[in-house]
Amino acid sequence: MFNYLGKVDVAVNYTDEQICTQLYDTPSRHHGAVSPPIYQTSLFAFETFEAFTEAQSAERENYVYTRGGNPTTEILEQKLAMLERGERCKCFGSGMGAISSVFLSLLQKGDHVLLVNNIYGPTQQLMKHLENFGIEHSYTENDVEAAIRPNTKLIYVESPGTMLMKVVDLMKVTALAMRHGIYTAIDNTWSTPIFQKPLTLGFDLSVHSLTKYIGGHSDIVGGAVIGSSKLIDRIFTYGYQLNGSVLSPHDASQVIKGLRTLPLRMKQHESNASQIIDFLQSRDEIKVIHHPSLQDRDITENQMSGFSGLLSFELKEGRFDHVASFINELNVFKIGVSWGGYESLVNSPVKRSNASELIKQGIDPGLIRLSIGLENPDDLIADLKNAFRASELIKP
Repeated sequence: MFNYLGKVDVAVNYTDEQICTQLYDTPSRHHGAVSPPIYQTSLFAFETFEAFTEAQSAERENYVYTRGGNPTTEILEQKLAMLERGERCKCFGSGMGAISSVFLSLLQKGDHVLLVNNIYGPTQQLMKHLENFGIEHSYTENDVEAAIRPNTKLIYVESPGTMLMKVVDLMKVTALAMRHGIYTAIDNTWSTPIFQKPLTLGFDLSVHSLTKYIGGHSDIVGGAVIGSSKLIDRIFTYGYQLNGSVLSPHDASQVIKGLRTLPLRMKQHESNASQIIDFLQSRDEIKVIHHPSLQDRDITENQMSGFSGLLSFELKEGRFDHVASFINELNVFKIGVSWGGYESLVNSPVKRSNASELIKQGIDPGLIRLSIGLENPDDLIADLKNAFRASELIKP
């Protein structure tokens, strides 16, 4: 009666626009409904006990309980798998649920994880916690090969990073990993599958926070992992089923709606960010701007087809009071965590007492991060101009 059809045929060549709009919606399965229905149910009933026991023995392929699979979530998973050119996808209740599932499914006591680039803070905290279970980790910025250990099981990359936006040579990483027999996973949230497809560059797994650009409207929290059927089956069994970070059918439906406009939104985020960068480059108060479009094109052009709207810059006067003064003068930009929604946001890692710690991490205390939204860029530039003019950065 129920059957999980989550594996996609990556040999079929659909455009990103086709995938995001109509692929896998299948109105004929839902009484002609153009928008897939929300299967808001915790469980699925069966006509016979025999059918129930058979389905329960293969829950990855059948609808039994929404903690396993759900028809609404399945549509989203199929779309994301195809966008990334992976065989299967599993969605989670948060980005950290997705990230945790990778570590908890692939690693065991005695394994080592090599973290490459500036890694998301909670991911670092998770790795620190996993030390209690005998799982080691270390960091590297550049020389990946020198950092590989005999017990390295996983190379985990974030590229571009979400604070300094540094780009890693992904094909170089996957070539090294294949030579050493090491798993590779990447947090691909910054680029989305529209601008970067790491699985086609040799990565085993691609991880996303659906909360950001893919959802796009700052109204859901979710995550996803995409890869081969073999690895996603393993993640389903251990990192997903046993940890229970479930994306609700309602939130899955919201993300499907977000996908409808993802290709269009990413183009606008890119265009808006480009205009903001041009403006920031004219300001004497800024020491440096961080965005992949300003980095080595020999690398970015080989692995990225565009650039999203998350960027950062460093003030020459890099103290907490200067950063706070500038941020507090902004009106269109809202102060808050996260990024990738329709709205423009501003944030900074600096606090009154952590400057020395930031410097140890390679982060300037004058760093300000902007998430460029979908507003008119002229309004965003006017807001930034006002903040520069009104803040204490401009000396009389």
